[in-house]
Parts: sequence; C-alpha cells; structure tokens
Amino acid sequence: MKKVLIIADLFHASPRIPGLAKYLPEFGWMPVILTTHIGENPASSFGPPDDFRSKFEVTETDSTPPLRSLRSIIGVDPGANAGVKIKNKFNIKSDRNLMYSSLSWLYRSGEAIVNYPDPEKGWRPFAVEAGERLLKNGDIEAMISSSSPVTSHIIAKDLKNKYQTPWLADLRDLWSQNHNYHYGPIRNFFDRRLELNTLKTADALVTVSSICADELRRLHRRDAYTITNGFDPDKINSRKIGLTSKFTVTYTGQIYTGKQDTSIFCKALRDLILDETVDPKDVEVRFYGPYNESLARDIEEYDLQDIINQHGIIPRDRSFQKQAESQVLLLFNWEQIRGEDDEKGVYPLKIFEYLAAQRPIIATGGSGGDVVERMLNETGAGMYAPSVEDAKGSLKGLYHEYKQTNKIRYTNNIKQIDKYSYRTMAKRFAEILDSLA
Repeated sequence: MKKVLIIADLFHASPRIPGLAKYLPEFGWMPVILTTHIGENPASSFGPPDDFRSKFEVTETDSTPPLRSLRSIIGVDPGANAGVKIKNKFNIKSDRNLMYSSLSWLYRSGEAIVNYPDPEKGWRPFAVEAGERLLKNGDIEAMISSSSPVTSHIIAKDLKNKYQTPWLADLRDLWSQNHNYHYGPIRNFFDRRLELNTLKTADALVTVSSICADELRRLHRRDAYTITNGFDPDKINSRKIGLTSKFTVTYTGQIYTGKQDTSIFCKALRDLILDETVDPKDVEVRFYGPYNESLARDIEEYDLQDIINQHGIIPRDRSFQKQAESQVLLLFNWEQIRGEDDEKGVYPLKIFEYLAAQRPIIATGGSGGDVVERMLNETGAGMYAPSVEDAKGSLKGLYHEYKQTNKIRYTNNIKQIDKYSYRTMAKRFAEILDSLA
C-alpha cells in the first residue's frame, strides 16, 4: 500500500482530515500524519477521535506560539470585555475603556505583524525537521497539506523543494480570498503574494466547493478540484433511536453571532404561535452548544422562554443522539459580510452531520442561490427558508404533518447523500493522488 504524508494541525482541523485518514486505506493509500501536539483529550475539542493515535502513524511536533510573548508584554486579553478592569505591567492609570481600546488596537496591530502568516507559524521549523526524517525513509509517495493554518502549506512547500515529492494542497478555507478575512488591504497584498509563491509548486489544488474552486482558478490561473466536506458513514442514523414525542427542533454546535441570524427562526415560530397555527405546548426547541447572547435576546424579544432552551455544550456522541431523535434539525445559513456574496461558497460543517442524522433539515437565513440551497434540493434532506415568511411556511407544513401522524417522515435521495460521505471524499482524494504518484 502506498503511503501519503498528511500535514495538518489536527487540534484545530475540522473532522475532514480524520475522516480522510480513516477511509484512504480502502483506496490504496496509508496515511502518515504530521501534526502539532494534539492534546490529552482531543475528542472534547475540534480534534481527532480518541483512538486516532493507535490507528495511524502520527508524528506530533512542538510549536512556538508567537503571540504568547506579546500578550505578556502588553498585559491584555483581547477577548476581555471593555467593562472589565484591565491591568498591565506598566501600571498606566487611565480610563479603563480608553485603556482597553488602546491596548486592544495595539494587540490587533501587533497580531497582523507577529502572526504573519498565521498564529501557527511557530510550528514550521519543528514540522519541517520531522517531515524530512519521514521523507528520508523513501517510502512516502505523496503529500497532502491542509489549511487552515496556512503554515501547513508552507511546510509542504519546504519539503517539496527539497525532496520533489508530489504534493496536493487542500484548502478547507481559502487563504487570501477567505470570506472571514479580517486584516486590511496592506496585509492582504502580502498574503496574496505569499499564497501565489507558496502554492505555485503544488501539483494539485483542492477546495471544498465549486465557488471556492472558481476563486482559486482566477487567482492561480490553473485548475482546482472540488471535494466537499462530509460525514462519517459509520455514524449514519440506523433509525434505532426513537423520535421525541413533542414537535422537537434541535440545533447542535456553536452559533456565530454576526454571521448567522437566529431571529428569522424565532420570529417565524412566534408568528405561528400568535395566529394559533402552532400550539406552544407541542413545541420544544433545543440548542446544544456554547451559550449565545444574541440568541438569548431573540428568545426574550419574541417571548419564547418556555419553548426555546440553551442546554450548553455536550459530548459529540450525545449530540449525534440528540440529532437522531429530533423531529426537525435547525440550520442557520451564513449571512453576507461586507455586502458581498462571499459566503455563498461556504457550507456550514453542521450540514454534513445533519445528513448523517437522517432527520428533516430546515435552513434559515442567507440570501438564496448558494451551496446550502442546492445541497438540500439535490439530496431531498430538507427545506431552505431564507426569510421569515419562508420559515413560517416550512414550519407550518412540518407541524401539520406532526399533528396528523405524531412524527415527521424523512424522505431523501440516499444516492445523492452518499456523495457527501467521507468514504466518497477519500476516494476522490485517492484518485488525484494516483494521478500524481
């Protein structure tokens, strides 16, 4: 079996990389993983499963976090609230809000310089050294680097230049074209130049949607493959879990305030209750994930305290169970940022878990015409409801079915859904690796 070196920061990576590693051997490629230290309990974060180290050859290296010293010097936590008293090494006495603003500005400005090209830059020398040891053995036939962080691609470029090993660069998030890019135009100029210089030696470029692939093609003037994220087919809902007795709507995971709008769903539900289309005694809406202030305000504004509850963070396996037992799964689509259509090529990772749960999805928000709408139409896994009126119509139909039969049927196109499994994803990666090696 051929070996492929996968360079990725698994502690911060999405489930895409562990899923890829799990199924690549079925298609003739054995992964060798190069990463930073994963930690003692990676399954509690965004990292790989607990048994990942025992199943694969994993090399974990040190990394020097560049901003640790900057935080120590200016004595500010950038995540702190302005109303919290701030202390610093220099004992400067001034208005606390002014001090916070000044130090926060200093932090952000320093971050753009010190964290170039990303906060994981301190991983590079350790990873290159470890990568050289692995490649010197002579039995690794290809490399995959996956970002973010983009440092993984720079490490791969260093190794490619020295050993000429075929290299596939996987961009889970775009680099200088990222829809969440928060630096200014000067930093973007340097990021774009570094991206072009780094990826020009990659043998293949891969990203997660056709819209993102189009962006890569325009910038790099070369082809880019589309391989979406996916779900683990081993986690597919076998329907052994009974459905809740109430009309239960469940959301699992984090809500990104400013990028996702919870008010559309809340207002739609409240309107249906006020016009007596929906009996509030039948309804339970559950959120499992970090507490969200914006959602709490919407719950209070629309007087839904007796219906909607935030239950906090739960283990991933339990969240899968909550999804599988729900009558309906709720998804908040990405809203536009900076007045552009820069979110339309980005799938919320949650949608892939929901496909595995095999329960009807209602996706609210966004502007329509994007990848989420197309996926739901293609798979038959749910309904896209960008506006309040759309959400009301979808909820009304689902609730009517629930009242008639005490449950909501799940109808889907299983063949289309299977296209988004990790097994299919791994097969497509393997096909590209075969062509390179």
